[in-house]
Amino acid sequence: MKREIIETADGSSTIYLPELNEHYHSKHGAIQEAQHVFIKMGLLEVISRKNPSEISILEIGFGTGLNALVTWQQILNKNISLKYTGVEAYPILKEEVASLNFPEELSDINAGSFFKKLHAGSWEETHKLSENFTLTKQKKFFHEIDDKLKYDLIYFDAFGARVQPDLWTVDIFKKMYDSLIPGGILVTYAAKGSVRRAMLEVGFLVERLPGPPGKREMLRATKK
Repeated sequence: MKREIIETADGSSTIYLPELNEHYHSKHGAIQEAQHVFIKMGLLEVISRKNPSEISILEIGFGTGLNALVTWQQILNKNISLKYTGVEAYPILKEEVASLNFPEELSDINAGSFFKKLHAGSWEETHKLSENFTLTKQKKFFHEIDDKLKYDLIYFDAFGARVQPDLWTVDIFKKMYDSLIPGGILVTYAAKGSVRRAMLEVGFLVERLPGPPGKREMLRATKK
């Protein structure tokens, strides 16, 4: 499937799929979306609730690596050890990685080298990318996930329900629920009623929260 690199409203790039009319990140601002949905409403909420020394994160849709990059940047100077697992069925190409401008837009002199490490590391193996950031990339479909009681936080960043409704079902959210420890959190940019109902059906407590630029609402789900 053809993929194009485009610029979003905040100057950061993303990948666009013309055949599906779908973007990997919000066209209203890729970095702004990542920082709002996954950092502010997800990572910082876990830190606020638990003040942990260690956090385990599962990302559904590793994609461009942007969410992992901004997560690393956020915990850089914090006394937190972070284990990050990214699941992706269709990894992006080296030339696509080279065309993404996230390190430049984040204005972090170390972001470029870390971003390269995110994508250079082999799949199915665990790599220590910095003193407090460990990454495991898994190439598989989301329905193949069978982790139990493993994660504090899930970044649910799959393609939208409009183009891939099978990724937003009760069955998938049951897998997410089982993967989280009690009190664990799942955050997503989505706010569709059908998504919220699927989360509620498997037992999540679900909050509607203000969305990132260009989106009125998003969802945060907590495992009881």
